[in-house]
Amino acid sequence: MSVYADTSFLVSLYTLDANSTTAAAYMRRVQDALLVTPLCELELTNAIELRLFRREITVAQAKAALTAFESDMQSGGLTAAPLPAAVYQKARQLSRKHTAGIGARSLDILHVAAALALQAGIFYTFDRRQRDLAKAEGLSTPVRLP
Repeated sequence: MSVYADTSFLVSLYTLDANSTTAAAYMRRVQDALLVTPLCELELTNAIELRLFRREITVAQAKAALTAFESDMQSGGLTAAPLPAAVYQKARQLSRKHTAGIGARSLDILHVAAALALQAGIFYTFDRRQRDLAKAEGLSTPVRLP
């Protein structure tokens, strides 16, 4: 069963933070594909650059994180998955259905819509609202949140 990983999970996987050990443990459990969309790539790159801007990591750490990510994309450790056009329609539906009750943000909704459009059965995230949205839409969300 394919796994969709959101940016919070990927950032913890490629940079050191409080969730890194957990992210690495869950990554070892992936048996099929860990899907990465262009949205994930953009957000991961931006998150790493923001950590650099905030002086949470060094230039060398940022470069190493991006290099490791690119290496995993090239080696097949991560699977590139294009965003289908239908993802935006699905996101609008999810927004109308869940945002008032869950408080999900647009990018959170886009990630869940992408996972659904790509038929991922499992959703990895460290974001509580995003997890709640994924669960409400029937995705398995096994990552335990702190």
